[in-house]
Amino acid sequence: MKKMMTIVALISTTTYATAQNKKFIETMEHNIAILDTTRDASVLQNQANMFERIGNAEKNEWLPKYYAAYCYVNMTYSPKADIDTWCDKAESFLKKADSMSPNNSEIITLKAQIASARISVNPMTRGQKYGTMAGEFREQAKKLDATNPRPYFLDGTAYFYTPPMFGGGKDKAKPSFEKAKTMFETFKPASSIAPHWGKGSNEYYLKQCDKDSTDKKDSTTEKK
Repeated sequence: MKKMMTIVALISTTTYATAQNKKFIETMEHNIAILDTTRDASVLQNQANMFERIGNAEKNEWLPKYYAAYCYVNMTYSPKADIDTWCDKAESFLKKADSMSPNNSEIITLKAQIASARISVNPMTRGQKYGTMAGEFREQAKKLDATNPRPYFLDGTAYFYTPPMFGGGKDKAKPSFEKAKTMFETFKPASSIAPHWGKGSNEYYLKQCDKDSTDKKDSTTEKK
């Protein structure tokens, strides 16, 4: 009888854990889907709050912390953004995620994105420090996961927004976007709630590079 009660208890515990895990995944999928369709700062703030609540309830999961950080770093691209405040928030959540899942390519990639965001506060005084930091994080992320396309996408955006006189420009950015495009086509997220962002943005920037090349070609033709 005692043995039977133990078995029943184990089955009940397993069933409860499975149900809880299913609920967690479904909640995460719903909220991640919202991120896939918006860059509105107010929506991102709401989602950051939501992921924080999920993380408080699921203390052993790193992904809610990661996505809260992802929300805040994307808020830095909105008009009149309080960039350093949002970057500080992002780093706070990412630090927690990093402690739970060290040497994670996706987390390191987001560190690179945060560093790049800080440059825009004052490119002249911050470019060297945070540009170097972002580049080091991107290289580290590549080494940790050679299949992750996001560090290459961020390589492209770094070149895209760097003036040609400083080694950047669209011509320099295009090969990185092209490499990222190829990698996005074969990349398979670890799960339905694993990071998968960047593909659409990469396509956008690649079109901008192609458009610029076409405009230059047409201009040259007209002169001839």
